[in-house]
Amino acid sequence: MNPISKPDFMPVDELRKMQLAKLQELIPYEYEHVALFRRRCDEKGVKPRDLVTLADLAKFPFMKKTDLRDEYPYGLTAAPISEINRFHCSSGTTGKPICIPQTAGDVAIWTDGVARCMAMYGITRDDVVQVSYGYGLFTGGLGAHYGAEKLGCAVLPTSAGNTEKQIMLMKDLGVTTICCTPSYFLHLATVAEKMGIDFRRDTKLKHGVFGAEPWTDEIRSRIEQISGIIAHDIYGLTEIAGPGVAGNCPHCHGLHVWEDHFYPEIIDPDTLEVLPDGEEGELVFTTLDRRGTPMVRYRTRDLSRLQTGQCPCGRTMRVMDRVHARSDDMLIIHGVNVFPSQIEACLMKVPEVAPHYMIELSSTDTMDRFEIKVEVTSGAFSDTIAAMETIRKRVAASIKEIVGLSPKITLVAPGSLPRSEGKIKRVIDNRRK
Repeated sequence: MNPISKPDFMPVDELRKMQLAKLQELIPYEYEHVALFRRRCDEKGVKPRDLVTLADLAKFPFMKKTDLRDEYPYGLTAAPISEINRFHCSSGTTGKPICIPQTAGDVAIWTDGVARCMAMYGITRDDVVQVSYGYGLFTGGLGAHYGAEKLGCAVLPTSAGNTEKQIMLMKDLGVTTICCTPSYFLHLATVAEKMGIDFRRDTKLKHGVFGAEPWTDEIRSRIEQISGIIAHDIYGLTEIAGPGVAGNCPHCHGLHVWEDHFYPEIIDPDTLEVLPDGEEGELVFTTLDRRGTPMVRYRTRDLSRLQTGQCPCGRTMRVMDRVHARSDDMLIIHGVNVFPSQIEACLMKVPEVAPHYMIELSSTDTMDRFEIKVEVTSGAFSDTIAAMETIRKRVAASIKEIVGLSPKITLVAPGSLPRSEGKIKRVIDNRRK
């Protein structure tokens, strides 16, 4: 057994005792060093000594992304600056970013989580890992880089951009694993096709480690179909640890959460009540070991559920469903709740369309306008009006069946929609607020 994976198989009773012991250290630490947390606890009439069982965590206040912005830059930092080793910030382009100061121990835990995910995927020191996540303030690049190095892999730090050169290096250096967003991998595949390069024939790619944005099972299937790789899901967020909070094993549909470092809860996003394992709601995390910027009951806005029972792989860590949507990404169109991931799933049921689309919303004095622009595959694109109308009707029928709405469907030529080399923007909402 790989030594970094031993905690994955810890007996559940032992794991729960460890989690409680860590929480009983964390809560007093947070209460003493973070004024906002202390004030909210006092307002709720709860003290650190009230944490006697794991269930008692529900008595304590939540933390949200707005707290990080309101307390920017150091308001939620618990450790002195002499102990801070690294800063990571959100990639937002407006207003103050969120800023997460981390100690060397925090970075080590994060690195360990990524390495455990990669080991679970079957990646070894014999692999060449190309990291095409962005480096810098974004956690993806450095997280994947240090995790792969901990495994002993050879790392190619391409970052995002310069796509043709990335493909050349992938081919020439015998890259076996690529780490990037799923949308960027699809962009790589499109550019490779134009260069006359077939991932199956011309590269040694075996694994893809994808994260940083929600992606559907249909996109996973499309990626594996065009490239022949195994598409792995890695979950994380800057506020908690970057990538490496959870990952999928070969036996489960969801992702094992590294519960020895991150305590998960599922809450009803409306009532804020904790839901039992097996019910879907909003994912909440508490960082059990972080000392730079600890997070107690951080609301991720990601929708998921927790599954119990030992996995066939032998791991005892709970499994979270793959994140298919976020509560704050929900669109309300003609009174109907719509998530972009639903639209993506509908489109992928039509083989003649490519996984590149744009949702555009606008409004008149009386109603919302809902349009979806979607690329047709190069093999299906035609100048014949009848052929294109047949495809358009298939797309419209798929969306009507699943979502219950009838948007305007505009089919466009291959390669005509904007591409992104980072997190892709799928929705343009120009409705009057």
